[in-house]
Amino acid sequence: MIDGKLIRNFRRKRNMSLQELARRAELSVSYLSEIERGKKQPSLEAIEKLATALNISKNALFEPEPTENRSSRSIGDRIALLRQEKGISLSELAGKAGISATYLCQIEKGNALPSLSTLKAIAGALGMNAQDLMAATSHVGYKIKKIRQERGLTQAELARKAGVSTGLIGQIESGRVEPSIKTLEKIARALSLSPCYFVGDDDEITSLLRPMNPELKRLFADPKVRSFLEMVADCTPQEFSFIMKFIQLYKEHRSAD
Repeated sequence: MIDGKLIRNFRRKRNMSLQELARRAELSVSYLSEIERGKKQPSLEAIEKLATALNISKNALFEPEPTENRSSRSIGDRIALLRQEKGISLSELAGKAGISATYLCQIEKGNALPSLSTLKAIAGALGMNAQDLMAATSHVGYKIKKIRQERGLTQAELARKAGVSTGLIGQIESGRVEPSIKTLEKIARALSLSPCYFVGDDDEITSLLRPMNPELKRLFADPKVRSFLEMVADCTPQEFSFIMKFIQLYKEHRSAD
C-alpha cells in the first residue's frame, strides 16, 4: 500500500505545490490529490513517475513495515539476527571477523557504525555475500551517517552547514532518499570531503594502498597518523599545497644527508 501522506510530506519538504509535482510526474492534479488523501492507490507507472519527480526511491513511498519486520533497516540488528540464526556466539563471530567482541557488541547495539571493510569481514565470517549484508543500508547514506557521527555532528548541525533541511539529511541517511548531485556536493563540502568519497567503491582505495610497502601500511594504523589525516582533510588547497612542499623539501634534505 502507498501512503499518500508520505507523498505529500516529501512534496512539501521540497517546497513543491500539488500542481508542480503533478506536472513533473505527468499526472493530473485531481489524480495526485486523491492519491495524497488516500482515496486512490497509484499504478506502478504512477509510482515510478512520482519517485522520479521527488528524487527518491520507490520503496520510500510505501507504508513503513511493522516494527517486528524492520530488523533489516538496522545493520546491527541484522548482524545479530544472522549470527543467532547460525548459532554463532558474539565472541566467535568477532574472532572470525578479526575484530574485538566489545566492538561487535557495540555494532549490534547500534552504538557504533562499522566501516565498509569491517562489514565485509563480518559478512565473510557469516558465510554470506557482503552485498546481501549491506543491502539494508543505503551506500551513500551509510557513509554520510558514519562520517557525521565520527565528526561528532548531529543531523541538524550537518544540515545547517550544508544548507539543507534536517529532514532531508535523515531521509538520505536512512536510505529513503537518494541525494541529488548538488545536494551531495553541499554535504561533502560541509564535511570537508570530495563528493567522490560517497560514490566511490572501496576497491578504488584498496588499489591505492596495494603498492605501498608493508611498513607504510602499518603506519596508517597508527592513531597519530589518522589524526594527521583528519587534520589534512580540513585543509584548504593552499594549506595542503604548503604541506606537500614541506614534505618534499624534507625528503630532499634527508636525501642530501
